[in-house]
Amino acid sequence: MQTASESLASPPKQKAAPLAWTLWGVGVLAYSVAVLHRTSFGVVGLEAVHRFDATAGILASFTVLQLLVYASMQIPVGLMLDRIGPRRMVAGGALLMAAGQTLMAVSTDVGTAVAARVMVGAGDAMTFISVLGIVVAWFPARYVPVVTQLTGQLGQFGQVLSAIPLVALLHGPGWGTAFGAAASLGALMAVLSFAVLRDGPGRAEVPSLRETGANLVEAWRHPGTRLGLWSHFVTQFTTHTFALMWGFPYLVSGQGMRPAAASTLLTLFVLVNIVAGPFIGRLVARYPLRRSWLVLGIVGLNVASWAAVLAWPPPAPAWLLVILAVCVALGGPGSMIGFDYARTFNPPGRQGTATGIVNVGGFVASLITILLIGLVLDAMSPDGEFTPEAFRVAWTVQIAVWAVGVAGVLRNRALARRHAGLTTGARRRSRRSRR
Repeated sequence: MQTASESLASPPKQKAAPLAWTLWGVGVLAYSVAVLHRTSFGVVGLEAVHRFDATAGILASFTVLQLLVYASMQIPVGLMLDRIGPRRMVAGGALLMAAGQTLMAVSTDVGTAVAARVMVGAGDAMTFISVLGIVVAWFPARYVPVVTQLTGQLGQFGQVLSAIPLVALLHGPGWGTAFGAAASLGALMAVLSFAVLRDGPGRAEVPSLRETGANLVEAWRHPGTRLGLWSHFVTQFTTHTFALMWGFPYLVSGQGMRPAAASTLLTLFVLVNIVAGPFIGRLVARYPLRRSWLVLGIVGLNVASWAAVLAWPPPAPAWLLVILAVCVALGGPGSMIGFDYARTFNPPGRQGTATGIVNVGGFVASLITILLIGLVLDAMSPDGEFTPEAFRVAWTVQIAVWAVGVAGVLRNRALARRHAGLTTGARRRSRRSRR
């Protein structure tokens, strides 16, 4: 088994095969459609209040339940990925999300809509880490940090599809057409994924159930895996809370923006994700012993931008909201750093499991934050109208989540360095070897 020091050394300059890029392209397309499904409820939040006659707390529970399903399935999905490979996982996830969106298209009551979002959350849980499994299996190691970033960020085009075409269909033909179109796209993606995707070359034997359980225990016990989890936890939750649920309603009701302007700002949010991702990936590949500082720097930008916006009496100026969108968007590529910890601190046979553990972090933090914001909004808006002041108070719940996440990063960073034997001298030698 590779030591951590060896895994952080400069990898040989091997080129990626054309087939690897083709498979990855289909995987990214599948993930983009998954993001469309994931974020679709966030942009229809105000319409959903009236369609289902729901309060803010009930509305938040839709997304919280979806994220709870997603987070709770990450470890089982990681174990399944190590056993059956990414092809079946991606295709099965796409089919499950298509079924969920079909159910949402015809739903007229809260119970049916909740069942639909559970299905979407379950299918979504099967997609991203399976696409990362394709990246690790088909690309040389030196490509993996950058291609992982590109996977996460190009997949965010799905959010553009939910913010613009889906909203246009919603305000045009209506609710059923909008979600029916999303379901059709998901079904098409399931067929394409099963037809084109392939599991990794030279795939090892399927581990036994006992080996699968041992992999889970060993992955969790390694502090490098837990460092990845806390890095994902503290960077992703602001991005997901903003994109999945409360960003659009906040910009419209809390800052007085027109819906079209709010959609444009969310589009900028996605573009920043995409542009920043490769740069962060290159930094991770070049300075692997400085990954935690990159995580903490992104958290610092998030905290500073939210502090500035919340300190400004609403409505905040447009330039400040643009800065907020840019800084919060960096949490998306920042969360990808957690998966690089899973890769470098775990052997190939348990990387799916470790990646699933890491992916739990950000989604647990996101669902907690989304639910708390909904509860605060309900408490401060008894008549159901979300006021700017209510939103201003609600967003402050992020402070506690940041504090817990940063503490987790700092503690597990120290444990991971000690476990890997990365003393000050070893870190200096590793830096010299990369020059």
